[in-house]
Amino acid sequence: MTEAPFDLILKGAEVVSHAGRGLADIGVRDGRFVRVGDLATAPAGQVIDLTGLTILPGVIDSQVHFREPGLEWKEDLETGSLAAVLGGVTAVFEMPNTEPTTTTPEALADKLARAERMACDHAFYVGGTHENADLLGEYEALPGCCGVKVFMGASTGSLLVADDAGVARVLASIRRRAAFHSEDEYRLAERRALARTGDWTSHEEVRDATSAILSTERLVRLARAAGKRIHVLHVTTEEEIEFLSHHKDVASVEVTPQHLTLTAPEAYERLKGYAQMNPPIRGARHQAGLWRGVTHGVADVLGSDHAPHTIEEKARPYPASPSGMPGVQTLLPVMLTHVAEGRLSLERLVDLTSHGPQRVFGIAGKGRIAEGYDADLTIVDLKAVRTLRHQDMASRCGWTPFDGMQVKGFPVMTVIRGQVVMRDGEVVAPRSGKPVRFQENLSA
Repeated sequence: MTEAPFDLILKGAEVVSHAGRGLADIGVRDGRFVRVGDLATAPAGQVIDLTGLTILPGVIDSQVHFREPGLEWKEDLETGSLAAVLGGVTAVFEMPNTEPTTTTPEALADKLARAERMACDHAFYVGGTHENADLLGEYEALPGCCGVKVFMGASTGSLLVADDAGVARVLASIRRRAAFHSEDEYRLAERRALARTGDWTSHEEVRDATSAILSTERLVRLARAAGKRIHVLHVTTEEEIEFLSHHKDVASVEVTPQHLTLTAPEAYERLKGYAQMNPPIRGARHQAGLWRGVTHGVADVLGSDHAPHTIEEKARPYPASPSGMPGVQTLLPVMLTHVAEGRLSLERLVDLTSHGPQRVFGIAGKGRIAEGYDADLTIVDLKAVRTLRHQDMASRCGWTPFDGMQVKGFPVMTVIRGQVVMRDGEVVAPRSGKPVRFQENLSA
């Protein structure tokens, strides 16, 4: 029987997948992978020759703040998603600290309706609070929800769950893995007086390494007592990497490109408010610990923690300047440069940006180049040399902490469910995004 034609064949590129690394053609039909191999004579509606390029599974950024609703002057779902696909990112998980916060089914439904404007696939965290802690097991099963997010420090209002009793209630309710911002709010409160006006180098003193490790030790203890799984976001300290390496049965680990690339105090002296984020950029000892976590398999996921603020907001003297920096558009170029410089392999990068998120969050049908999976692909030119610039950022905030950085390796095409969404720096399908599916709510 003659096989039906493919909708799309991508030919001639090197493919990096769970099966290894080598030349192969990829055939797509109805938005999913159908065949990986030699398709030289196969019929197709569209054939794209990618000779000289490299195909990766679609990059999944599992931590972004797109600021909508309520803070759209910094970013919105549309502009954030345009930055994502320009950076080769095919799916994002967006955080709940908007105004209003995403802490109810109604707020989640509102975000999903707004997300029809997004260029990339998407899911949304529900924020854990003292008020909704006992309902989170229901909320996390809703379509379009990637899980529960809890701020143990660094947030304000109802999203802050600083106490052990509150965290324990969240853990008792959930069935899936919950994500945590792990800084000890009690220690942070004691140290806020250490902030020196106009001196961003004091940010790391206010939010010191002890604040992080104390919180993470508490969190793991509570998770183990509850028999639940946790995901520790943006780990920044050598001590946490060492500690978490002994608790991988309950805790998965995220690291960020900025913590792997920028170091204190140089970043604060050069970038001032642009270098301010929570947890902070730290010194070389901690960065080396993070790289050991990448090398030795402690880190599971690479997320950007894209958290934009305007240039005017960032220009306020510390500590009035807000914490957070954009990163979804630069995640891949920055990390491909680390690959080019020998700090990690391309296969390990794929594990951190595609396979890892799929495993940690139980994503259905994404994160792998495999028959039956969504045809999400990130095509890169490993030889391309570019300079990252403020003016090239699609984010509404209009800046990047990596301005002026020369990178080697750059995304040239983004394919989502078989549709070319970005090609050669131009977004050609700006409203292509759909909700991500998860293994535990497929019937929803």
